Amino acid sequence: SQVVVVVVGCFKCVLFLAGNKANKTNMLYSIILPTYHEQENLPLIFYMLQKMFTQHKLEFEVVIVDDSSPDGTLQVAESLKKSYGHVTIVSRPGKLGLGSAYSSGLEASKGDRIILMDADLSHHPKFIPTMIAAMDNNNNGTATGIDIVSGTRYRSGGGVAGWDWKRKLTSKGANVLADILLNPNVSDLTGSFRLYERKAIDKILPMVKSGGYAFQMEIMVHAKHANMKVAEVPISFVDRLYGQSKLGPREIVLYLKGLLQLFFTT
Repeated sequence: SQVVVVVVGCFKCVLFLAGNKANKTNMLYSIILPTYHEQENLPLIFYMLQKMFTQHKLEFEVVIVDDSSPDGTLQVAESLKKSYGHVTIVSRPGKLGLGSAYSSGLEASKGDRIILMDADLSHHPKFIPTMIAAMDNNNNGTATGIDIVSGTRYRSGGGVAGWDWKRKLTSKGANVLADILLNPNVSDLTGSFRLYERKAIDKILPMVKSGGYAFQMEIMVHAKHANMKVAEVPISFVDRLYGQSKLGPREIVLYLKGLLQLFFTT
């Protein structure tokens, strides 16, 4: 099996969205945002999402999955829900991990398509129309359509801002190592900015056992084995403005453990 990779430019995205709005009028997009210590970032990313989806006349909901953030993130989420609507909140007892947060968010979501992204402003919603265009332009309602659109930092037009050389080396090294061991046929295996057809993520997510950063990697491995087709869209990843990164020695160890487990079992 092989994952098909397609890179779509922004100009093509604009043309396609302009000519095909009618096809997506009734489609609901669910954006799942796992949160922990995102009190400052959550209102900003919500505003950016609402502005983008409203501008393109697309139906959406935001599913906020909060792991008992001690900084008041949950209260911010409740305020957004009260003020704007189309917000679903999943409040969990403790820091239970990224993978299970996405699972909880998926269970609570109603969308025909699912967007997974970070709540810390690292992923800009401006790339979502390009991702939608990549999926729609290759999906004619048949089995040959695109199942997953993955944002990538490592193709022409993509990149990273705000990281020091150590963080860049860690990320690039993790992707190169995974590419050698797993051959997933995608350029950014650890990226978390993705658009899924509902049926695709419903099929894959129950198979995923990894947590942390290995979660994203395992999704793409299962997608390859399930003969799903993947399009890649270049994105710019910007380091968080508020709060602290979740990446630490524990996350790196879990990633390496997950990588080796997938190498020996898939």
